[in-house]
Amino acid sequence: MAGIYILFDFHPYLSDPVNVRLLKDIAKEYSQCARTVVLVSAELTIPRELGSLTARGTLELPDRDERRKIVEEIANQWVLAHPNESVKADRRALDMLIENLAGLTVSEAQQVARQAIFAHGAIRTVDIPAVMEAKYKLLNRHGILHYETVTKGMADVGGFEHFKDWLRKRGVAFDGSAPELDVPKGVLLLGVQGCGKSLAARASAGILNIPLLSFDCSGLFDKYIGESEHNLRESLASADLMAPCVLWIDEIEKSFSSGEADGGAARRVLGGFLTWLAEKRTRVFVVATANDIEQLPPELIRKGRFDEIFFVDLPELEVREQILEIHAKKRGIALDAAALQALAQASEGFSGAEIEQAVVAALYTAHAQHANANAEMIHSELSCTRPLAVVMAERVAALRAWAQERTVAAG
Repeated sequence: MAGIYILFDFHPYLSDPVNVRLLKDIAKEYSQCARTVVLVSAELTIPRELGSLTARGTLELPDRDERRKIVEEIANQWVLAHPNESVKADRRALDMLIENLAGLTVSEAQQVARQAIFAHGAIRTVDIPAVMEAKYKLLNRHGILHYETVTKGMADVGGFEHFKDWLRKRGVAFDGSAPELDVPKGVLLLGVQGCGKSLAARASAGILNIPLLSFDCSGLFDKYIGESEHNLRESLASADLMAPCVLWIDEIEKSFSSGEADGGAARRVLGGFLTWLAEKRTRVFVVATANDIEQLPPELIRKGRFDEIFFVDLPELEVREQILEIHAKKRGIALDAAALQALAQASEGFSGAEIEQAVVAALYTAHAQHANANAEMIHSELSCTRPLAVVMAERVAALRAWAQERTVAAG
């Protein structure tokens, strides 16, 4: 009988050759009997035999006006459930909620908006991080992206003055105040281990005032051919839907280094990532960190891939003072200016992580002696430590020499 036949969630049955043959017969006999089959599914891979006989359509996600109507409908539902009361909302919080529902389907947007409004009967700016986390949980279907609920402020990072200034100038591209400017692609932070690259990546989300997503590249790779590339596309699409956000890829050289046993999957995944990075128009700011230049694929560090490549060197004297002050204050250790200067001089060649561990070790010493940690204990711990710059002096020197003419100093 002629007509339109709708099959919901039929995609698992397309692996059956009998079903493929039947669909092909229906399509080829359309001139004798006008029957149209519509396949509706969240994901659908059309067999090659049916490719020329099908037309694909994708439903658009709700635009801003539609998202506003969704929020208004949920607010009205709350009012019906609470007679003689109204939803409390200010203009900024409402605009932020509507903006952050972008990328969700109608039902998903309703779910997130309902959680936000029904929690307090209000739309508040402080609720937006919870909205972003709920949105992330809906979009992260493969578990490769991780929503970082705790970011750092630049006050938590010693040094990096050039990098901080560079970021501040580009903040307007993410708050919507300068739509005429091109959206930055991202940065590569290359440098000595333990010098704060990961901390700076976290802090970049804080200074741009946008969410932070960490990218677990190890979860991309699958034993089945094509699945690794599929996982990458799905994860990057989710990041695009979470925009504006920072996408943090830690130790990127390990994530995309190719081996002989992976059947070329790493090269294909790298190619897919570079294509996305070059063509993306969404407000996703990529912050990648790397320790080993020898493992970095050449395609990744050529000009145009990232907006800038920053080199993170061992901290200078003034920066070491800042790092000592930050970690001592965080742990309740009182250090005056003279003590900070003396400790900074004693920690020459130390990375930020090594300085932090000296402060932590001093706390254990103090606990064992039933005393309060002080500058003398920290100095003693520094004296007992051989920093990476000494243990691996040749590799550190080679890294510095490579970066001198190829990168921009982060400090």
